[in-house]
Amino acid sequence: MAKKQNRTIEIQDTIINLKKIDDSTYINLTDMARKFNERPEVPIQSWMKNASTLKFLELWERLNNPGFKHYQMVVIREELADNGRFISALKWIEMTGAIGISSKRGRYGGTYAHEDIAFEFASWLSAEFKLYLITEFKRLKLEEAERKQLEWNAQRFLTKRNYALQTEAVKQNLLPQSTYKEEDQWIEYASEADILNGALFGTTAKQWREYHPEEDKRGENIRDHASNIQLLVLSNLEAINAEMIRDGVPKEERFLRLQQAALFQLGIYYRDQQLIDKTLGE
Repeated sequence: MAKKQNRTIEIQDTIINLKKIDDSTYINLTDMARKFNERPEVPIQSWMKNASTLKFLELWERLNNPGFKHYQMVVIREELADNGRFISALKWIEMTGAIGISSKRGRYGGTYAHEDIAFEFASWLSAEFKLYLITEFKRLKLEEAERKQLEWNAQRFLTKRNYALQTEAVKQNLLPQSTYKEEDQWIEYASEADILNGALFGTTAKQWREYHPEEDKRGENIRDHASNIQLLVLSNLEAINAEMIRDGVPKEERFLRLQQAALFQLGIYYRDQQLIDKTLGE
């Protein structure tokens, strides 16, 4: 079994693991606490016992978690009223159904928290540490954004290259049979582009512009707002459509085939992407 990988950042010579949960980044509180105490559970439990911490956690869960059992807060506060008592992250999750903190026992376990909560914990540990953490976290997010933009640009480039296959197929096979005058032949190309838009996005370019007037004013189109996976599928559909045009497949049949291909490919690619995200996030 392949070893699962985490993203990491380094703060003041301390390696801190990150993982993705439901598209949010969670930061390892255990790694953070270990910098300040050989027994990292001690700072975490002390922090969670703090009245202001409980108030913050409760508010965060109320804002982000419809399933939060807020009525348990009375019980928790009563238990913590005794100075000798504390609440562990696991117990907090079990009692309240909290999602802002994740905790597992074992060698590869640890306590993780949503970035909002992790920054609050960092502030409790050390103002200096929090500042370094936020700075490094922003740098990481910027790198991720730049990488995603490069990936998107690459997919957009590939889509444009395969679009040439489709336009050539239209030129060689459809235009000779078309009744359009030379100055109106663009309509044939636009019609084929909309077959792909309909098969993949479920809408035409004109309909998209009507629903997105502000984006249209900026000169943007439906494909500018496509995900990397959608652009990959679009590129594949352009090649498939070009082949069907050359084979003389009627437009209505081509649309149905392209729609089926789009659904199939999207399902495969999104499934694989979820597996990749899960592997990198755990």
